[in-house]
Amino acid sequence: MNGAKGISALQMSRDLNVQYKTAFVLTHKLREAMAADIQSRKVAGDVEIDGAYFGGYVKPENRKEDRKDRRLSENQTGKRRVVVVMRERDGRTVPAVFKAEGDALDMIQSRVEAGSTVYADEAPHWDALHARFATKRINHSVAFRDEDACTNQAESYFSRLRRAEIGTHHCISGKYLVSYAIEMAWREDHRRLPNGTLYQLATKAALDHPVSRQWKGYWQR
Repeated sequence: MNGAKGISALQMSRDLNVQYKTAFVLTHKLREAMAADIQSRKVAGDVEIDGAYFGGYVKPENRKEDRKDRRLSENQTGKRRVVVVMRERDGRTVPAVFKAEGDALDMIQSRVEAGSTVYADEAPHWDALHARFATKRINHSVAFRDEDACTNQAESYFSRLRRAEIGTHHCISGKYLVSYAIEMAWREDHRRLPNGTLYQLATKAALDHPVSRQWKGYWQR
């Protein structure tokens, strides 16, 4: 809880004097417990929606003439994933992972309560939200905020997740990206609480959570 961006499994293995494998599974079990109430929650009111891509980094060639356009699909690794977040203003955060941002529409419609006001950027796949929600859009090429239309709360969440990837974990596999995304959502939702309270909340979540079917015996499979 002392780390605003979490703690790496390697550092935890050193602090606890255990193998890396032990620390890796332990941290993921804690993330799973912290995620229990996030994965099933719905959001309502003023909800900001945005997406950010993670993983699948392609290292550029040394010489300029050898470099390829990494925006083209044929020059990508296929491991790139997008985290789409639904975040209440001054409220709760719900992230999910998809291959493309537009794939999140069905989940958004099921997890955002009817009658909510949705804030999104000008990406064309968000046009479908107008049919279900009162929707306000912001063109980021013109401004970051236009009156009350903005996605700054969503960007704040992505800032924490991005710094966790760059500064703490360095490389997050797409298979486990949702676990880290939910951990950072939990940290954002409780960011104003003192560390002692965070410790109690995380401990209670771990004690209340049933045996992990995903992580029990992980290294024996």
